[in-house]
Amino acid sequence: MNTKTEPKAEVEILRGSSFSRIPWLVHGFSTRRGGFSKVYGGGALNLGFTKDDSKAAVERNRRLFVAMLLGASRGNSQRKYTASKSGRWPLVTVRQIHSDIIHHISEPSREPLAGDGMITSVPGILLAVLAADCFPIVLVDPQKKAVGVFHAGWRGTTKRIVQKGVGEMHRWFGTKPSDVRAAIGPGNRGCCYEVGPEVRSIFESQFRYANDLFRETKERDEIHEKYPLLFLTARAPGHSELPKKIFLDLAEANRQQLIEAGVQAKNISDVGLCTSCQGDLFFSHRAEKGKTGRMMAAVGMRA
Repeated sequence: MNTKTEPKAEVEILRGSSFSRIPWLVHGFSTRRGGFSKVYGGGALNLGFTKDDSKAAVERNRRLFVAMLLGASRGNSQRKYTASKSGRWPLVTVRQIHSDIIHHISEPSREPLAGDGMITSVPGILLAVLAADCFPIVLVDPQKKAVGVFHAGWRGTTKRIVQKGVGEMHRWFGTKPSDVRAAIGPGNRGCCYEVGPEVRSIFESQFRYANDLFRETKERDEIHEKYPLLFLTARAPGHSELPKKIFLDLAEANRQQLIEAGVQAKNISDVGLCTSCQGDLFFSHRAEKGKTGRMMAAVGMRA
C-alpha cells in the first residue's frame, strides 16, 4: 500500500529579535527555501496560490511551514528548523488589496476576508500575510497577550496601516503602544526599491520625515558619457540630462510610523534583508518580473 508522507526538509524561518523573550509567542517570516514547488526553480517554498504553481504544491508547502513554525523553539533571530509532529493550527489569511483594512479575528472566518491586516487575542490561531517585495510586519502586546500581522506596500504605508494597527489593538484589547513589540520582515529595501516622482510626491504630502526616506542617483550611460555631443539640446546647460533614479526606504517609513504611534524604538526589530538583492533566499515580484512565488509572515499564541 502506497501512502504519501511529507519528506524531511529544512525551512529557514526568520524571527524578530524583539520577540525573543515571549515564551507563548509563535511567529516567523518564511523564505523561498525548502518546499515542494517546482515552477520557481525547484524545491521552493511558495506559500501563495499563484497562477503558475499548483494548488497541491502550495497546500503541501503551507502544511510544512505551519508544522515547522509550531515546532520552532525560542532562540536566535535567524535559524533553521526541522519539522515537528506538532498539531496544526487554523491558518487565517486575507485577500490583500493594498488597503488599511484590519480585521479582528476571534475565530477562522467562513467567508473570504479582504484587507491587509489582522489582530487577535485568541490562542491557537495563526494569522498570516503574503509578500514578495512588500513588507510584512508583526506586532505583539506581551502584557495583554495580543498579536497582529500586516502587509505594507507603498500604498498601505501611505494609508498608515501599521500605525492604525497599533490603534486597533488599543481599541480591541486595551493595548498600550509603549508595551508593543514589533518586527519588520524582509522586503524590497531602499537599496533596490525604485519609485517614480509621483510616489515621492504622495509621501511628501503625508509625512514630515519624507525627505529622509528617499535617495536619488543619476542614471549612468557609457555612450552618453563618451559621446556627449550626440546628446546636445537647445536647452541650458546645453546637454540633455539623463533622468534621476529615486529609491524609497519603505522599511524606515513603517518604523517611523510605529514610533509616531507610540511604540518605543528599542522595541522595533528589523530582519534587515532585501528581497530584490537576495534572490537565492527570497521571492521578488520586481526582480523576477512578476513570475514568482510568495513568502508568508505568520503569528499566533500558545495557550
